[in-house]
Amino acid sequence: MSEWTWEYEGYDPAAERLRESLCTLGNGYFATRGAVPECRAGLVHCPGTYAAGCYNCLESTVAGRQVANEDMVNLPNWLPLRFRLRSRGGTWGPWLTPDSTALLDHRQVLDLRRAVLIRTSRYRDDAARALRVEQIRLVHMGDPHLAALRTVLTAEDWTGDVEVESALDGDVINANVHRYRSLNRHHLARVRTGVREPGTVWLRCRTSTSDIGIAMAARSAVVGLPASSSQLRPDRHRAVHRLVIPIGPGRPVEVEKTVALHTSRDTAIADPLEAAVDRVTEASDFAALLHSHVAAWKRLWRRAEVRVPGEAGRILRLHLFHVLQTLSPHTADLDVGVPARGLHGEAYRGHVFWDELFVLPYLNLHFPEVSRALLTYRHRRLPQACRAAAAAGRTGAMYPWQSGSDGREETQELHLNPRSGRWLPDHSRLQHHVGSAIAYNVWQYCEASGDTEFLHTKGAEMLLQIARFWADTAVHDPESNRYRIRGVVGPDEYHDGYPGSSRPGLDDNTYTNVTAAWVITRALDLVRRLPAWRREELFEHVCLDRDQLPRWEEVSRRLRVPYHQGVISQFEGYGDLAELDWDGYRARYDSIRRLDRILEAEGDSANRYKASKQADVLMLGYLFSPTELQRLFRRLGYAMDDAIWRGTVDYYLRRTSHGSTLSELVHGWVLARARRAEAWQYFHEALESDVADVQGGTTGEGVHLGAMAGTLDLVQRCLTGLETREDALWLDPVPLPALSEYGFSLRYRGHWGISLRRHSGQLELGVPDSEESPVRVVLADRAVTIAPGETCTLQLPPS
Repeated sequence: MSEWTWEYEGYDPAAERLRESLCTLGNGYFATRGAVPECRAGLVHCPGTYAAGCYNCLESTVAGRQVANEDMVNLPNWLPLRFRLRSRGGTWGPWLTPDSTALLDHRQVLDLRRAVLIRTSRYRDDAARALRVEQIRLVHMGDPHLAALRTVLTAEDWTGDVEVESALDGDVINANVHRYRSLNRHHLARVRTGVREPGTVWLRCRTSTSDIGIAMAARSAVVGLPASSSQLRPDRHRAVHRLVIPIGPGRPVEVEKTVALHTSRDTAIADPLEAAVDRVTEASDFAALLHSHVAAWKRLWRRAEVRVPGEAGRILRLHLFHVLQTLSPHTADLDVGVPARGLHGEAYRGHVFWDELFVLPYLNLHFPEVSRALLTYRHRRLPQACRAAAAAGRTGAMYPWQSGSDGREETQELHLNPRSGRWLPDHSRLQHHVGSAIAYNVWQYCEASGDTEFLHTKGAEMLLQIARFWADTAVHDPESNRYRIRGVVGPDEYHDGYPGSSRPGLDDNTYTNVTAAWVITRALDLVRRLPAWRREELFEHVCLDRDQLPRWEEVSRRLRVPYHQGVISQFEGYGDLAELDWDGYRARYDSIRRLDRILEAEGDSANRYKASKQADVLMLGYLFSPTELQRLFRRLGYAMDDAIWRGTVDYYLRRTSHGSTLSELVHGWVLARARRAEAWQYFHEALESDVADVQGGTTGEGVHLGAMAGTLDLVQRCLTGLETREDALWLDPVPLPALSEYGFSLRYRGHWGISLRRHSGQLELGVPDSEESPVRVVLADRAVTIAPGETCTLQLPPS
């Protein structure tokens, strides 16, 4: 494989869903999994097309209870294109598919540079006639409403007829996640089909409860020679175009299928169906579409590419490819958040969690307009978050752990343990730290972009309301003279309550308390920095009394952080839990990543043990530089030095099962400055998490977008020590031997394409020529100012 391609040789039904996820094509508006067009959904294949922000809510009966789940909807399938050969007796043979015995060979190539999926197959029918199939597919990055498929059929040493059936299929359900099979999964209603001569079929439908109108139109045509017959047939749920075409040696049959998709959520349209039909009618032929699509991707690669040698660089490019397919410049025009599993599958129901915490830091320095749109999604749902806080007896904003269409809490009330088959209470909605993640992203975006307009308006409103929630949630404890936050769940997720307690939640989760203190501190800083008129206007808008601010100041300095055995405790009482027999469990099970499911199936509970699913306390080392983390702890009145932090890191490294793909990423980040050999091991596992499907089947349900973006950001910010603060770029490079050379460009303030390259012990920075101000760069031992049009080479100290 080249550095720009991912290739799959042969057909492996067991690996098909993984390949479908990794071969997904998208443009930020919609994406389509890399399913074979001849095959329908079933146990092997899961064709899926998902439009960003298109959700629908259904009720199901689970464990004797009625529950409602909102899902990202699997839209009608535009891919179907199948073929069969006419026998010598005049009858048609069976449809040829990779699942039939007729398949001779099969190969797929994902071309990242051009963002196309190429497939070649050979079939042999019962009459020993061989047919070669070549396909190339795109989801257009220039026009986000278009997709296209070109199929070339070649007869090998025989002459006859081939029938091609091109269709739009509305008979689809959400079937990508096996453990959801007992839930109601029929989201599409009122399916209608029709034709528009000379060669277009269309399909329209609506989501059953959210009432989103969806329309597709497909134009199928034979290139270069006429079909002997062409029939447009609208059925109840499928719009079909059938073509019979003569074929023979030296006369390959080329069929182009062009598809347009519109929904009622689109702007500047009157009717989705008319918009889809008009767009597909006016669309260029495949060659022209491919040319403009590749040109659009060339512009994206120029702005975003990370250059790292070797296999790590190949995987990073794949990760970047999928990030850009989910969150492209088109996303800036949409009201959508960051779906944790991309637009690649149905796991987590397409919901928005805290994964933007790992995604926006990368986007901030390449596509700040996309970051702003993703934060605006959160701002539009600020009223809903304030209502949620009020319903819980709090002031301010309590953002949901899982968000979808309107910002209400979408976290399920019950979750299935597939290992035991039992439905269990789900308390993950107590992960209120999602609000701190939103506040962190607001601050980081504004520092990187210099967007003071956003910071002083939408950003300030979110920051103040989240700080207000934390200040009101914190309760003073007279005995310790500290403020405490009770009844929460931290990032770890294994621990959602104390052993034997009927009350869900934990007290004084360190990550939650420290980040809450940071949020309140940043809110107070912002209030002081605002112009007086804007401060008064803001206080009036959010109904905030300035008399509350002294309490905010006190809470930000007095929130409790528990310790035990000289290390920082994950939460109050963590040190009293039992130690787990890690060696015993590793010996008994192939994988203990989902240790919580294993223990529950054994009749036990992870709540009893010092065992974490993923980084919790150590997340603080991901968010904050060592200097800032020490400053935070000192402000809270606690000791924090290298010895305490290293001891804390060592302690939790031995007690984490890495049940989330984010865990290795965070551990690699934290270890990069302490134990570089181990850092590379964790980083390598984070790189492999999706391409090798290390969690055993989860990638087939959608990629892990946070982990993918996080690996890019590990090169961009962790290895360089890059921070954007105080109107400067701060750098503190880490000499990681396995990644000693790298390069990338970034967008900072008004500068497009600042280049940064590390090689041969040097750091080279170039600022493109422009009318913008010079860029100030600060390192540990010096500060330099680089004017537009200049390049600066800095000699780094030896490792």
